[in-house]
Amino acid sequence: MSAPSSATDDCIIETRGLTKEFSGFVAVSSVDLRVRRGHIHALIGPNGAGKTTFFNLLTKFLIPTSGQILYRGEDITFAKPAEVARRGIVRSFQLSAVFPHLTVLENVRIALQRSLATTFHFWKREATLTVLNARAMELLEVVDLGAFATVVAVELPYGRKRALEIATTLAMDPEVMLLDEPTAGMGHEDVDRVTTLIKQAAANRTILMVEHNMQVVARIADTITVLQHGQIIASGAYAEVSRNALVMEAYMGSSEAALGSTH
Repeated sequence: MSAPSSATDDCIIETRGLTKEFSGFVAVSSVDLRVRRGHIHALIGPNGAGKTTFFNLLTKFLIPTSGQILYRGEDITFAKPAEVARRGIVRSFQLSAVFPHLTVLENVRIALQRSLATTFHFWKREATLTVLNARAMELLEVVDLGAFATVVAVELPYGRKRALEIATTLAMDPEVMLLDEPTAGMGHEDVDRVTTLIKQAAANRTILMVEHNMQVVARIADTITVLQHGQIIASGAYAEVSRNALVMEAYMGSSEAALGSTH
């Protein structure tokens, strides 16, 4: 196990030589990544670059072939998914993962149940959960869903479902939020709303996000890391990364192209 980071190190997640192979195919190759505490860090790259595999490694849905994952200076490389979540790393998925036939309020309330001794006691009377209603409504107001509390989740527009997923993620009180394509498939209005929500959510926590929409990345990301063929080809602020010749080539097939025009 590696020694903990120094007290002055503001890195909250670090990977060292992180590698994942599938039957000889290297999906993630020797990735050294440092995510700073309290920052929004965007992970971008062309399709097949290894972004989702990297997320799966961080949240322990996959075990790396080699390398290390450190969280707050502690080695979590072989931790179980539930342990990682309990430590404060919570992930949302590219496809909305709410309970479609429960109301918006009920979805958030289920996420809040972890604060009770009855977390997995789904057969308990509903009345025992009313203590969570006030906090659930607070979270719904944060993501502009207060007026939708009694709406069944399946009836929500797509962008609102993603907002609900952010609310359920916030209900877990994470220190680090991993967001997988939070604005995928959205129209401009929903993109703007969810982008604002992400910025608000980052006020007291760290966010690592995979995102294809470069306008979103340019607007809110403090740091951008670009993957191609499972390897980091650039990392830094948007102004720096967007002018990197390797990044332009990866996205547009030409070093003359501008990353800023990518959607």
